[in-house]
Amino acid sequence: MSGHSKWATTKYRKGAQDKARSKLFAKLIRQIEVAAREGGGDLNANATLRTMYQKARDASVPLDTIERAIKRGTGELEGTRYEAVTYEGYAPGGVAVIVEVLTDNRNRTSADIRNLFSRNGGSLAEPGSVAWQFERKGVIALPKSFQEDRILEVAMEAGAENLTDEGDRWVVTTAPSDLGAVRAALEGAGMSPESAELSLVPSTTVPITEDAEARKVLRLIEAMDEQDDVQALYANYDIPDAMLAGLLS
Repeated sequence: MSGHSKWATTKYRKGAQDKARSKLFAKLIRQIEVAAREGGGDLNANATLRTMYQKARDASVPLDTIERAIKRGTGELEGTRYEAVTYEGYAPGGVAVIVEVLTDNRNRTSADIRNLFSRNGGSLAEPGSVAWQFERKGVIALPKSFQEDRILEVAMEAGAENLTDEGDRWVVTTAPSDLGAVRAALEGAGMSPESAELSLVPSTTVPITEDAEARKVLRLIEAMDEQDDVQALYANYDIPDAMLAGLLS
């Protein structure tokens, strides 16, 4: 069940220290509003809202801010209506990219995303041309201070699919519907995750071995990540750990 995986490099993260807290909060709040609008404000009855709620709490979003977002989503408070849109495309080197956004102006956001692809050496693709290269999974990251055998025992008993060694952390993957149960089992065993979220995990990856090519890919990914409407960003590049560390330092 264990082994090295490149998941940490396939879903791009600059790290919390490089992101403004206000921008992170804004994205999480927008996700909560949409989840509440689509499935109602009851955490027990709305699994998506429950996941977004926990993600926001993990990021230290104030409870009253979360509650107001839920009320805006359910219509108890006035708020902006956001639409979920997914874009597919390619970064330099044939790297597959999926961009998930929440927007109140689809035409504006579509133009922005298209321009970001073209200005950074990539291209927007037709729906479905990239998505087949990814699978939706629950992804739980745990500190390396926890023992592999213990994580494996608890997580697999709760329904996890796999445990991988990401170098500086353990990563447990689950079916989307099992994310909550596996997280709860790990926490019940005294192993609190660093993060637990639904993610798109690539089924195939594109090796990047040249610094120049890696810089082009990361430049596009970073530009997309800075776009205000972008909520999640996935790419299937495989950059060696040492090269990636040098480029992001």
